[in-house]
Amino acid sequence: MTPTLFPCHAAPDRDLAAALVAFLERSADVRVFFGEGEMRPGEDLAAKAREARMADIVVPLLSRNSVPAPWPRAQWEGALIGEPKAEGVRIGFVRCDEYVPPRVLAPQFDCRSLAGRRELKRWIRDRVASYVPPETPPCPELSADLEVLGIALADRPGSETVASANLAFAFARVSSADFDQILRLRCGGRTLAALAGDLAAQLGLRLEGELESNLERLGDFCSARRFLLLLDGAQSPAAHEFIFGGRCSTLLCSEPGPSGGPPEEEPVQDAQRVLLRAASADYREVCRLARIGRGLLRDQGRIAELYELMQQWRAAAEARGDRGVLDECSREMVWILEGWGRFDEARRLEYHRVAEYGAQMLLPLEDS
Repeated sequence: MTPTLFPCHAAPDRDLAAALVAFLERSADVRVFFGEGEMRPGEDLAAKAREARMADIVVPLLSRNSVPAPWPRAQWEGALIGEPKAEGVRIGFVRCDEYVPPRVLAPQFDCRSLAGRRELKRWIRDRVASYVPPETPPCPELSADLEVLGIALADRPGSETVASANLAFAFARVSSADFDQILRLRCGGRTLAALAGDLAAQLGLRLEGELESNLERLGDFCSARRFLLLLDGAQSPAAHEFIFGGRCSTLLCSEPGPSGGPPEEEPVQDAQRVLLRAASADYREVCRLARIGRGLLRDQGRIAELYELMQQWRAAAEARGDRGVLDECSREMVWILEGWGRFDEARRLEYHRVAEYGAQMLLPLEDS
């Protein structure tokens, strides 16, 4: 559920408040009560902060316009400190001009700088991405490029392409607090079905449909969330299928990143890699890995990947004249096609399987 934010501000600070709200709506995933946050004539900041506690997060904007002089502590301490704490309401204070607030009003953020706005955004989000790339701290020479990526991807949803894996992974590390989750896809030598299945597995989704519907489902899921998709080795057009838009950002890197990934993905990727070069690989190893990959993909509901794997294994078996594997692959493909409602294709493939590889008595294949 999207948290709500109530910015309390004086009327002369309206433009500054609007710019801050626009920044937070783009990057912090909050629903803002902007019009309600403006102080009415005769209303003080303490009264507005009490009204603001209808929201999840209260953000008073402190300035010479919103804070009277003098402003005795007894007039604001309850509304700005004691009551929010007692009610479990998060409250953070934003400096708008040269006014220096009491230190007891904490946390404080200076919205006059981009760095201050980003700190406010991260405090509002109060989340840490689950994936931390295995990178050393960025070198000083990357600072300018990291700032460009921060504006394009972390301060708002967007997509960017870079050449350097070092830059891409440094950005993922330093911006982890800006996203709900950072998801890495190693693209080198992998098919679109494999990448879609990998992403779904990281998200805990079962993709039992055909590739086109799987991509649509992934797009709907990711575009509604503040994710960063990091695609390294992304030199093929397939990588651009993962620019989902919405609230999701995508960083494509043409250079492969560091090796390593989720251990549970390695057997699947081993099977996919060996089948892409099946003509030059040891055939017994091809069959062993294909059977492992088949079981894992079936269990995880990654059916489009499974169908692609069976097609590749079937092609390798045809080249070897291996009737047993041809029968094995065809049975799996028939089951998949039936599950997708492609019954005519399933029936033709089953007839061919029985005629060429099976020992069953054939029945006439009727025209549909």
